[in-house]
Amino acid sequence: MKNKGVTSRALIIALLLIPLNSYWIAMMELIHNSGRSTNISLFFNSIFTLLFLLILNICFRCLSSKLALSHQELLVIYMMVNISSGIVGHDMMQILVPSLGHAFQFATAENEWKVLFWNEIPSWLTINNEQVLKDYYQGGSTFYTTSHLLGWISPILWWSLFISVLLFVTLCLNVVLRKQWADTERLSYPIIQLPLEMTTPKADLFRKKLFWIGFSIAALIDLLNGLSAVFPSFPYLPIKVHRYRIVNEPWSGMGSFPLSFYPFVIGMGFFIPLDLSFSCWFFFLFWKILMVVNSAFGTGGLSRFPFIKEQASGGYIALCLIAVWLSRKHLGNVWSKVITSSAAIQAHHQLDDADEPMRYRTAVLGVIIGIVLIVLFCFQGGMSVGVALTFFGLYFVIVTAVTRMRAELGTPVHDLHFSGPDEILVRFIGSRRLRTGNLTMFSLFWFINRAYRSHPMPHQLEGLKMAERTQIESRKLVWAMILAAVVGSIAGFWALLTASYQHGMREHAFGREPWERLSKWLVISSETDYPAALFTSIGFVLTILLSMMRLRFLWWPLHPAAFAITTTWGMHLVWSCLFISWLAKLIILRYGGLKTHTTVIPFFLGLIMGEFVVGGFWTIISVISGMETYRFWVIRRLIDLYLVC
Repeated sequence: MKNKGVTSRALIIALLLIPLNSYWIAMMELIHNSGRSTNISLFFNSIFTLLFLLILNICFRCLSSKLALSHQELLVIYMMVNISSGIVGHDMMQILVPSLGHAFQFATAENEWKVLFWNEIPSWLTINNEQVLKDYYQGGSTFYTTSHLLGWISPILWWSLFISVLLFVTLCLNVVLRKQWADTERLSYPIIQLPLEMTTPKADLFRKKLFWIGFSIAALIDLLNGLSAVFPSFPYLPIKVHRYRIVNEPWSGMGSFPLSFYPFVIGMGFFIPLDLSFSCWFFFLFWKILMVVNSAFGTGGLSRFPFIKEQASGGYIALCLIAVWLSRKHLGNVWSKVITSSAAIQAHHQLDDADEPMRYRTAVLGVIIGIVLIVLFCFQGGMSVGVALTFFGLYFVIVTAVTRMRAELGTPVHDLHFSGPDEILVRFIGSRRLRTGNLTMFSLFWFINRAYRSHPMPHQLEGLKMAERTQIESRKLVWAMILAAVVGSIAGFWALLTASYQHGMREHAFGREPWERLSKWLVISSETDYPAALFTSIGFVLTILLSMMRLRFLWWPLHPAAFAITTTWGMHLVWSCLFISWLAKLIILRYGGLKTHTTVIPFFLGLIMGEFVVGGFWTIISVISGMETYRFWVIRRLIDLYLVC
C-alpha cells in the first residue's frame, strides 16, 4: 500500500498551522495566562487542532474524496504541530525570549549586575539595545520596525540554530533507542492512544455512546465554569484544586495538602499501569509524611530535609541509566553496526536497520556531530569545553529519562523543577570553582532546564511510534520533524515577539529567574553543598534499589519512576485524580475483567477530549477578546482551607 503520510499537502498545511499555533500558545500562556497547554504531557492545543482538521476533512470528503486527508496525513500534521508547540512552550522559548534582555533592562546600582556579569554575557546571543528593550517590556509597540528587527536578528538566528541542532541530537537518540523500547521491551506509549483513536479511518471512537458520556461530563463542567467566569451569575462547580492546610504542629510541616478533580487527568490516568498509578499517590503521601516527621523531630539543622528536589534529580539520572542498562545488548549491537563494514554485517547477520527511521550509523554520527556543534556554541559563549560536555551529558540523561517515562508510563505531568545539570554541577562542585563565564551560560540555558514539561524529545519518539502503527514512512517523517523544529523555532520567536511588543513583558518572572540566580551564585560564592550532594546520591541509590526489586519480584508494587516524579509541582496537583483513576481501573479489572476494561476505554478518552475541546475553546475566546476566561488546568486562585486538628 502506497504511503500517504508525509505528502506535500500535509507538509504545507503543517507549515501554515505552526505559526498560528505558536501565536495561540504565546497569547494563551504568556500574555493572557488563560491556559497552560504545554504544562501537561498531552498538549490540548494539538488535540483541538487535530479535531478541527477532522471536521474540515468531513467537509472536504463531501465535496470530493480526493480532497480529504488520509489518517496518516492528519497524524503527520499533528506530530509537526506537537513539536512546534513544545518549542514555543512554557518550559522552552517562553523562558528564553524574556531572559535575553532582562539582565540589561533591569540592571540597577543596587543589584550590581553590570559589575557582576555584564561583560560575560555574549552580545550575539542577547539584546542590549535600550530602545529595543524598552518597547519590548513596555508594550504598545510593534515588532515590525527596522530597529526592532535588526536588534533581534542575531539572537533569533543563533538560538534557532541551537534549538534545531539540539532537537536533531534528541531525534537521533530516539532513533537509536526506538527498536529496543518499541519492539523488544514493547513499551505501551499510553499518550498516543487518543490521537490514534481520533484518526482511525472508520472513526469508531466517535460512534460509541460511552465516549460521548465521558465527553459530556467533562465538557459540561468546563462549560458551566467558563460561563461563570464570564458571567458571575452562573453557578460555579468548585471541583478543581482545594489546598488544605493543617495549622497544628507537627502537621503544618507538610505544607498544603491539595485535592483536585481534573477529568482529563482521570482519563489519562486510566491508561497508566496500575503499579505506577498506585505508586504515584503512595509516594506523594510518603513525601508528606517525611515532612511531618521533619517538623516533629527536627533533622539536626538540615532545613531543606527531606531534600525533595535533590532526590528527584538523582532519581531521574538513575531512571536513564537503568534504561541504558536494560538496552545494553541492543546498544552494543548498534555500536557494532556503526563500526563494522557492510560486508561483515551481512556475513554475520547483525542488527538490521533497513526499516529504521535512520541508519544507525547516520544516527550515531548525528549525535556526535550535534554534540560537537553544541560544545562549540558553548565555547564561543564563554563556557569551558569540559564543563559544556558534562553539562550536556547530564542534560541528555535527564531528557532521555523523561522520554522513557512517557513511553512506558504516560504520566499526565513530568516536571522536574530547578534540578537540571546547572543545579547539579553547582551542588557538587560549588559556584566558587565554576568560572563566571560558565555560570553565565548556565543562565542562558535556563530555558531548557527549568522544568522539562514541554520538551519535544518525547513527542519525537511518540511520533515514530505512531508512524509504526499507521505505516507512515518513518524516513520521510524524520525530515518532517527536522523541518518542524527549524520552522517552529523561528515561528516561536515571531509569535512571542509579536505578542510581547504589542502587550509588553514588563518584569516577567521567566526573565528574572536566571539572572537573580546568577547574582546569588556570584555574590554568595559557594563550595560543594555536601548535604544536597548526599541526598542527590541517596535519590539515585533508592531509585536503583526500587528498580532491582521491581525486576526481581513480579509482585513488587512500587514503581521507581514514581519515586522521582511525585516530588514535583505537577504531581502535587494531580495525585488525587490519579488515585481516582487507579481505584476505578482496579475495580473494573477485578470485577469486570479485561473485556470490561476494553469496553470502558472510550469513556475515559471522552473525559480527556471533552475537557480539551471546551477548555481549548475558552482559551481561544480569551485570545480573541482579550478578556479573562476560565482556565481548566492550573486555576488562577487556589482555594485554601485551614484545618485545626
